Amino acid sequence: MGKEKNPRRVAENEAMAKTRMLRTSPQKLNLVAAMIRGKKVGQALTDLTFSNKRIAQDVKKCLQSAIANAENNHNLDVDELIVAEAWVGKNLVMKRGRPRARGRFGKIMKPFSELTIKVRQVEEQA
Repeated sequence: MGKEKNPRRVAENEAMAKTRMLRTSPQKLNLVAAMIRGKKVGQALTDLTFSNKRIAQDVKKCLQSAIANAENNHNLDVDELIVAEAWVGKNLVMKRGRPRARGRFGKIMKPFSELTIKVRQVEEQA
């Protein structure tokens, strides 16, 4: 008499990974996420490895996690995976400040983001 198993949040041929609290703005993170959308995972990993953006290494870790989830948890073939979706969301914003001239206060916002990557197995056309 146990609880029923939770339904899957993704389709049978998909796997997902999520990274929270990335210390960058969502706008900057979305530039890197757009770079890998729709690509094969091998090509996406190569692009992230040689990218000049600082946050690209964290995106690469999230993509590798999604690939590992696909391989180990869902028994999908790694060579047939593509990055189906990669979307970015807002997270908290640390508010800091700096004293400015004439008694004013300059706001410094330190935003955090979250990233979700979904990989899908597609059969290659011959």
